[in-house]
Amino acid sequence: MKRKRGKRILIIFAALIMVPVLTAAVAMAILHVRTRSILDDFSSVYQNEKYQTPIMIEEVDVIKQDVSCGYAVIEMFSKWNKGQITEQSLYDQYGKVVTSTGKAFCAEMNKQFPEYTTTMSKYLKNSELIDQIYENLADGIPVPIEWAALYGDEWTLHYSLIIGADIPGDKITVANPYGYCEEISVAELLDRTSFEAYEDMPLFLKLGFAFGIFEKNTLFRVR
Repeated sequence: MKRKRGKRILIIFAALIMVPVLTAAVAMAILHVRTRSILDDFSSVYQNEKYQTPIMIEEVDVIKQDVSCGYAVIEMFSKWNKGQITEQSLYDQYGKVVTSTGKAFCAEMNKQFPEYTTTMSKYLKNSELIDQIYENLADGIPVPIEWAALYGDEWTLHYSLIIGADIPGDKITVANPYGYCEEISVAELLDRTSFEAYEDMPLFLKLGFAFGIFEKNTLFRVR
């Protein structure tokens, strides 16, 4: 009797272990399919008439973050918008960082800038992402994004602000709150917004993407 009881306990214990493992495996498989689906061919954008005029948003001051990249992007956007919001004022308001996820960042943009409407678009195809970036810049407004960025030699999940696009010249200009302005190719931008550039991503971050905590090819349209 004791042996049978012990066997049942082992079976239950094994099942308790296997269920989350199988759930994670299924979620990772779905993530792989979703990632493949967004990596469409974007080569036609270079000859597309719509994108022939280079655009640059002026008077965006690049800062070096002290609190968080999300708060720093909001500060840069505020300064461009002639506002007074800072990383410190946001931290003082909450006593913590509240922009750790894309949904939370989007909500905070809407709260801090009620004169605009910010919408979050995620898992856009490469060509769709380029189109939405260009359209927002053409409206005269910088574009917050979620992407992979290097901090020294370490890849991180990061927010930044796209301020320029010269598609025929293959140049995207990004205000990075690590304290500098980047000029990168369209291909590099997409490699980083899709997080394909993120080398040796830790398992907990992979699971974060798999379970929808983080997103790929994501931007925040501000209109």
